[in-house]
Amino acid sequence: MKQADLVIEKLGECRVASPMRQSCCFISDDEKVLFTSRYKKIEPYIKVCGEIPCFEMAGPREKIYFDPAEITCGIVTCGGLCPGTNDVIRAIVMSLHYHYGVQTIWGFRYGYGGLSPQRSHAPFLLTPQMVKDVHHQGGTILGSSRGPQDVSSMVDTLEQMHISTLFTIGGDGTMRGAAAIHDEIKRRGLEINVVGVPKTIDNDISFIDMSFGYITAVEASTASTYTAYAEATGAKNGIGLVKLMGRASGFIAASATLANNVVNFCLIPEVGFSLEGFLLALKKRIRRRGYAVIVVGEGAGQDLLQQDLGTDPSGNPRLGDIGLFLKQKINEFFAAEQTEVTLKYIDPSYTIRSMPANAYDSSLCLILGYNAVHAAMTGRTNMIIGHSHTQFIHVPIPLAACKRKQIDPRGRIWDNVLACTGQPEDMVSFS
Repeated sequence: MKQADLVIEKLGECRVASPMRQSCCFISDDEKVLFTSRYKKIEPYIKVCGEIPCFEMAGPREKIYFDPAEITCGIVTCGGLCPGTNDVIRAIVMSLHYHYGVQTIWGFRYGYGGLSPQRSHAPFLLTPQMVKDVHHQGGTILGSSRGPQDVSSMVDTLEQMHISTLFTIGGDGTMRGAAAIHDEIKRRGLEINVVGVPKTIDNDISFIDMSFGYITAVEASTASTYTAYAEATGAKNGIGLVKLMGRASGFIAASATLANNVVNFCLIPEVGFSLEGFLLALKKRIRRRGYAVIVVGEGAGQDLLQQDLGTDPSGNPRLGDIGLFLKQKINEFFAAEQTEVTLKYIDPSYTIRSMPANAYDSSLCLILGYNAVHAAMTGRTNMIIGHSHTQFIHVPIPLAACKRKQIDPRGRIWDNVLACTGQPEDMVSFS
């Protein structure tokens, strides 16, 4: 990591006085946020480089790049549903209109397909009156989709509609698309900036503490883990099995386990296990306690399914259903052991994804949306808004998209999960 990796691109010098004049504190470009709060990670930079890499602090600036009276903005949402997406749309529209006086804000429908002329998804104007109550709804009023579109055609649309700023709300695939749009804009020499708000219920965006929707997902997941516990303890040799979201990162499964301390096995994508090792550990648990509760992240144990399902429209590998696989294998195993079990399987994923945001996420979405607008008005581009060490920050898209954030199997989160569940540390060779 070098300081150069954290520099945010700008369209040019900010010379327009900001219309924001309420009792807020303008942020200076000199205000920074350390990229890590751990001294052991900072110390080498001090010794070798003589500097500590820092993110730009987000917030309103005294001078802005665009004249608000002359610009047109667009908003697009991509990828799967996530609690809080409508909150972010609302925050962006309200801030553009009331903080800066921007009058024309287009909503592009059904993801990047809405920017493609071939898709025929007509955009529509977003107004404060239209979005004033949307934060009470789940989903996204703009619709969403997955998969790439022709970058040149999308930039043609932005140019023809005289869009000055494109706000993108989505996950890693959306960010890669935003980076490609930025590169084409830059190649053409256009004065259009691209600012993103990271949307991933899995909380797997690197260099930010937490993405919106994640806390709502964890909170909602606890109802499923408690239901599994009630079912498991209500039957002789009862087993409650819950599958939660998490393609490559097990943060929801781990946090739901910690939030409702009734889980006996937590299986996540970052920590491998063998089917035999897991089943033998489960057998010991049933013999000792007479019930078990299992939480599994959707991306866990994919090597056990031995399936090649190709890729989805976003280019991600399609996942096999680890929940149904484990349900079948657990029942087969105990039948062969001549042990009667009662297994209840719960998959609340789509119910959780479509929920409105809870109070914490609603607040987070509001400030993320506001700060996206503040960054956009200063001409910053090819960046997302993040949250780190209690501060809101600017993160370059190439840095945020370079890798997924995952649970460290040797770190504190997983150590706490092992302490909470009492499951074996090693279920690969467990006997």
